[in-house]
Amino acid sequence: MRPDRVPIRILIVVALAQIVGWGSVSLTSIVGTAIAADLGVDIAAVFAGNSVHYAVMGLCTPFLARAFDQYGARRVMIAGSVVAGPGFAVMAVAQGYGTYLAAWAILGAAGSATLTTAANILLTEMVGRAAGRAIGAMMLMTGLSSSLFWPTTAFLNDVFGWRGTCGVYAGAMWLVCVPLYLYGVPRRSTEPAAPPLRDAIPAEPPPEIGTFALIVVGSALSAFVAFGLSAIMVELLIVEGLSRPEAIGYGSALGVIQISARAINFFGGGRLDGLTTGLIAAFAVLTALLLLAAGDGGPAAAGAFILLYGLGSGAMAVARATIPLVFFDRATYARAASRIALPLNLASALSPPALAAVLTRFGGNAVLVLSAGFMAAATVALLVLARRRPRAQGTVRA
Repeated sequence: MRPDRVPIRILIVVALAQIVGWGSVSLTSIVGTAIAADLGVDIAAVFAGNSVHYAVMGLCTPFLARAFDQYGARRVMIAGSVVAGPGFAVMAVAQGYGTYLAAWAILGAAGSATLTTAANILLTEMVGRAAGRAIGAMMLMTGLSSSLFWPTTAFLNDVFGWRGTCGVYAGAMWLVCVPLYLYGVPRRSTEPAAPPLRDAIPAEPPPEIGTFALIVVGSALSAFVAFGLSAIMVELLIVEGLSRPEAIGYGSALGVIQISARAINFFGGGRLDGLTTGLIAAFAVLTALLLLAAGDGGPAAAGAFILLYGLGSGAMAVARATIPLVFFDRATYARAASRIALPLNLASALSPPALAAVLTRFGGNAVLVLSAGFMAAATVALLVLARRRPRAQGTVRA
């Protein structure tokens, strides 16, 4: 294996497991109404399960930092896939709302060990800071998870019902994901580093607390905007003046544009690091939000918004995963990524209901102004980070 490149075979294996992992937990987008009718709750309560999933992921990930360090990401991801199976099994047999939420809590705990952050740690274990392009490639492939799994979920629901679909996904965790990680990813080639001597000077000091806080602020605020707007995009465009068919059409184009942004980032050869990509993406998202707020609500304003926002948010998704690589080396990335995951996932969990409430009470412009404020704050955080960028590879500015 080249020291600066993840083998394509391993990259495909990890991406396939991520597609199965993310695609399966998106089942509420297709069978949410059936779950609501069966459990006797409204659709908002069903989607609250997804918020529980993100919240538990965020709460659990920091506690896995030591496991990532000691055992390696491969073993942690195998264990997480084993735990995910019972999560879907509990959902399949749920007769009440409490059991349904418990299932999502189990899936959240499993996701903290298998989804995105864990995959990023795995790739970084292999090639260190050079993992940025591999992470971008993986995110390009996993961007197809909804496109692949929404029709799959619809087919399974037609054949087996939503409970049977959960059963199939429980089996997929054990019969697809576990073997992929077990046999498709090599064991970590080196043992964990020995504990440093009491008076030893570390080869590379970690970034100062202020730098870490800026990474958290930039990542969490941009995630709040991205996940919140994705949940209410169609309703937001309708409030801004589009008809429902127009809003659905523009909203459908958003995913294609976001994946295109990831493709541009990847096929550009990784010439821009995560911080530079994040700055460009943040400016694009901020401009898109202000354009829509100032526009007349017509198709031209909506089209410009979707194009700029799609490109910016797609690139920002890659940047959130790769900005830490600018400041953390292979030895410290796992612990840093695990700590960043807590505020990141909590923001992702809280933003959809928060922005939906703002849209309902105060209207579309309030959502746009609030989101623009958050993105402006994220942009400032990234600008300050740029001034703290390490002067050379392998050194960190104090």
